Amino acid sequence: YQRRVRGMGIENNVELDDSGTFKYVLIRLDLKDNSSRLLVRGHAWGEYHDDIYQKTLQEAMSQGHDTECLGGGRIRHEPANKLIHVYGYSVGYGRADHTLAVGLIEKAYPGYTVTWSNEGY
Repeated sequence: YQRRVRGMGIENNVELDDSGTFKYVLIRLDLKDNSSRLLVRGHAWGEYHDDIYQKTLQEAMSQGHDTECLGGGRIRHEPANKLIHVYGYSVGYGRADHTLAVGLIEKAYPGYTVTWSNEGY
């Protein structure tokens, strides 16, 4: 599992901003070989969850892959405390299965405490 690396695109399972509170989406990436894997994308630049999803969709389609947004929420990333909290929901895509997102984030951020809640927006 790899952490966010600028410019790496869909090769990374998890891409999160370095700190702050921001929207995130959980995406299923369907590869050309008929396999699939999950991606977590969380960025403060996304005014809407769909903004974040559309960027990943474009990257995937340019490489011949397809995607489906499985839902969204918010992430609070506190690097000083090595804490990531996943919570809330997306109005447009519904609530992601935060347990799936947490599993991916834990692998990408070893040494962090990663928590989740369905509370909040």
